[in-house]
Amino acid sequence: MTTAAHEKAPLKVYWQPGCSSCLKTKEFLLDHGVRFESVNVLEDEKGFAELQKLGVRLVPIVARGKDWANGAVFRDVARVAGFEWKAHDMLPPADMMARLNGILAGARRFSAQLPDAALDTLLPDRPRSYRELAYHIFQIPEVFLNRVEHDAPYTYESLLSKLPAEMASKDDLLDYANSVIERLNGWWENGGADTDFAQPGRVYYGEVSLHEVLERTCWHSGQHTRQLMLVLEKLDIAPDDPLTDDAFAGLPMPRKVWDNETAWEGAAR
Repeated sequence: MTTAAHEKAPLKVYWQPGCSSCLKTKEFLLDHGVRFESVNVLEDEKGFAELQKLGVRLVPIVARGKDWANGAVFRDVARVAGFEWKAHDMLPPADMMARLNGILAGARRFSAQLPDAALDTLLPDRPRSYRELAYHIFQIPEVFLNRVEHDAPYTYESLLSKLPAEMASKDDLLDYANSVIERLNGWWENGGADTDFAQPGRVYYGEVSLHEVLERTCWHSGQHTRQLMLVLEKLDIAPDDPLTDDAFAGLPMPRKVWDNETAWEGAAR
């Protein structure tokens, strides 16, 4: 594609409701005054076909013609969109760990409040159950731990919230939550704090540092924990010791909790 043709091609964002990275990507572009064509791949039948032509099968993706970037890497998004990217100041890893511990402790409390009868209720406009949402919150740091402890591949597939067959009850879910929290702190206390976070992250979504991967782990779990609190509110259950903005201070959280285009039963969150 010539430069002129590239500039004329519309900028598209491929996304799906409830996807924390999708929402953050859209907000990032809007914050920079960038107009784009929004493609909800769960509603637009042509959306996935267009992604397949680009050779990708995941979201969020920002594309202009054949030039595309994973929405998780803002420097790449800015390049495709055509503006200069400026990095934000990241919290030190120790502060990120403190935030993550608070987030996961909250998610464990909120998971315990989910009624058994509602565990398999689906989120609005998204084929993910309340149980799967809670599981995903703890799966995110587990995938990070597999990367730093065992050098396991950090793939898109590893983050799909597919419940293990043995996770049949809420107690199983809470046991899993406890095991991830214990493992996370065990790693940190036994050498994790001395990790070189400037090293390459080696993740599927682009070239980022391990520091950036840890930050993404924090806010990704944090955003879904905010959604879990919203689930409880929709069930008329007051979240136990709800997390406030202070719990996420210094993390690049999305402004909205669910999405900026599709509301959850009229909620402006």
